[in-house]
Amino acid sequence: MSLLFSPLTIRSVTLPNRIVVSPMCQYSAEDGLPDNWHLVHLGSRAVGGAGLVFAEATAVDPAGRISPQDTGIWSAAHVEAWRPITAFIKAQGSVPGVQLGHAGRKASVYRPWDDGDGSVAEGGWQTVGPTDQPFSASYPVPQALAPTEVEALVETFAQAARNAVAAGFEVVEVHAAHGYLLHQFLSPLSNTRTDEYGGDQAGRLRFPLAVVRAVRAAVGPDLPVFVRVSATDWTEGGLTVDDTVEIARALAHAGADVIDVSTGGNVATARVPVGPGYQVPFADAVRRKAEVATAAVGMITDPHQAEQVLADEAADLVLLARELLRDPYWPRRAAAALGAEDTPPAQYARAF
Repeated sequence: MSLLFSPLTIRSVTLPNRIVVSPMCQYSAEDGLPDNWHLVHLGSRAVGGAGLVFAEATAVDPAGRISPQDTGIWSAAHVEAWRPITAFIKAQGSVPGVQLGHAGRKASVYRPWDDGDGSVAEGGWQTVGPTDQPFSASYPVPQALAPTEVEALVETFAQAARNAVAAGFEVVEVHAAHGYLLHQFLSPLSNTRTDEYGGDQAGRLRFPLAVVRAVRAAVGPDLPVFVRVSATDWTEGGLTVDDTVEIARALAHAGADVIDVSTGGNVATARVPVGPGYQVPFADAVRRKAEVATAAVGMITDPHQAEQVLADEAADLVLLARELLRDPYWPRRAAAALGAEDTPPAQYARAF
């Protein structure tokens, strides 16, 4: 039996297989509201057979958007806009998930095809961060968050999680990677605070841990909570995989069920040795040393490659991004390649 096509139960939710659509920004919303683009984009990957379909990094408040075109989930209107999308995903036998994010100092910029250099977008806003240090010279200068503002953002994440459940999402992921706000607090390269939210690793972890605890309480005991982390900053003096193992242990204790292991994004000049499966060893290290379930991501493109990740026990789930942009029906083709049983919709039964 193919491991890639074996089910996985996390709390009360059973994923039909181990293939996950990684959160991918579409930069196509207005006022944070998803529309027909998101229905077709996410829905087609559900029809294609992915077990878990994550919506893109979805902002917990307007200032948390990367660009003005990011999706959000901070109001009742957003809940209503997401409901038909989650319902369609579930109707195809997949599980809908959402990644809750706040871009922090990397917010308020043009979407990539409009500009892409980090300049402040038209209609932009004041960004925030652990300090007033910008991501790079071309990015806006953030305002350092006061302790009371950090505490208020914990509740903002919690309310977004409650909204996510109301919208029909069955998995909630906290985005603490790729140089966005929670990662900015975690990394010593971006967090040079001297108060209770800075200093040593325990201090830098205080805000992300509070968010995960609040999200866990908000979604209740039955739904899975994932946390995406960047296992290394790929820069001297930044986070290392050993740091991430300790962070993962703390996140699991706070209520995280799966650590979604990526890398980088917090340093504009980092040199990342990109290649097939280049981030899988980090998921492996976190899984083995922190003794927590992990998800692997990063240039996983071949069905046999994905199967091997699971066979090696490097991760419990395999996330694909660009490969699923190129081919939404990759899971159906993977099932055929691996000799796994596949039950596509009747409309597609003769297609593969």
